[in-house]
Amino acid sequence: MIRRFGFLVSIALRHIARRKRQTAVAVSGVAVGVGFFLAVSSMMVGSQNDFIRQMIDIAPHIIVSDELRSPPPQPGEREFHGGAIAMRGYKLRQEVRGIKDWQEILAAAENIPGAIASPSLSGGVTIQIGGRQEALAIIGIDPDIESRISTIEEQLKVGRLRDLETTQGGVIIGEELANRLGVRPGDIVSASSGTVQARTLKIVGLFKRGNTLLSSGSGYVLLREAQSLLGRPFIINRIGIKLEDPYAAQAVAANLEARFGYKAQSWQERSSDILSLLVTRNIIMYTVVSAILLVASFGIYTVVSTSISDKQRDIAIMRSIGFSEADLKLVFVLEGLLLALVGVLMGWLLGYGLITIVGNVNLSFLGDTQIPIDRSPLQYAIAAGASFLSGAVAAWLPARKTARVDPVDILRGAT
Repeated sequence: MIRRFGFLVSIALRHIARRKRQTAVAVSGVAVGVGFFLAVSSMMVGSQNDFIRQMIDIAPHIIVSDELRSPPPQPGEREFHGGAIAMRGYKLRQEVRGIKDWQEILAAAENIPGAIASPSLSGGVTIQIGGRQEALAIIGIDPDIESRISTIEEQLKVGRLRDLETTQGGVIIGEELANRLGVRPGDIVSASSGTVQARTLKIVGLFKRGNTLLSSGSGYVLLREAQSLLGRPFIINRIGIKLEDPYAAQAVAANLEARFGYKAQSWQERSSDILSLLVTRNIIMYTVVSAILLVASFGIYTVVSTSISDKQRDIAIMRSIGFSEADLKLVFVLEGLLLALVGVLMGWLLGYGLITIVGNVNLSFLGDTQIPIDRSPLQYAIAAGASFLSGAVAAWLPARKTARVDPVDILRGAT
């Protein structure tokens, strides 16, 4: 069986060798298709992976908040639900916002291997200086822990998170808000909320413009400072969790929500719309680059089709000495695969060169960053697989003509 297959391969090689010009054109088409497939897919996948990495690292992988997806019914509704009594005009029970028994949730999160959990409290205050005032959404944090679960530190233009611990009443606000108030680091502002008297805060840092973590009207203070300023001692309303494996966030979030009842959102849930767009983008991208390989396979179709037309007499002789239709079809399919193989190897070299050139391009307008490139073997494997499939189909279509060859008519000289 192996010897027979080897003989069929040798026949296919002889057919290819006799048509050097057509073979070179077909191989070049496959090589160019594979090379540009690698260049385009590597750039697209690389940019996507870089975007997802930034999306994962920029904020906690899981955020547990003081919200409930399905709030529990009021006591009256629970007691008389489905009964003969109809209740109207009753006063709803109001509960103080905040995560109850948050220490248990924090301990459960920290018991996950490699996980880091950071409690925080957010609320609204009004800051004022020299007759100008602005609303500020403050977030109370532990600077040491918060810097380990997000990229907040990288978003600072002036100051450090640790300055919140070394400065009494320190606050970090956005650069845009500072410009609207006409303040800079070191200035003192007055802050007040609806529950406590006005307090003074000292600006110790500024966030960059266009910060993706915070809006222009947000700022950071120490957790205990936020609890005091908002009149909510020992209360938190958010727990941020960073996992060792970010892709386990959905399962961990579902487990925490089922266990404690509070809404736990994974980064996948928070970014579901963006991830859906990325899937659509990948479908479009692979469809377009696969079309390049499909066009390249036309050269293989031409070579095999011409070979079959020119080898009618040889096909008849082979049929008459015992070769089956399947053997003859295999010969011409092997021709297509051999052409695809040489084209893929040349295309890999071309693609590697294009990837190297594109990957070394510096984008000076983005701070001398480089274009993110996916250099994984998966892209090479996808390009090869698509090429071999296209080559096999392109060769098989004309190879079906061998079944219509009548060896008797051809050997008698029939037309």
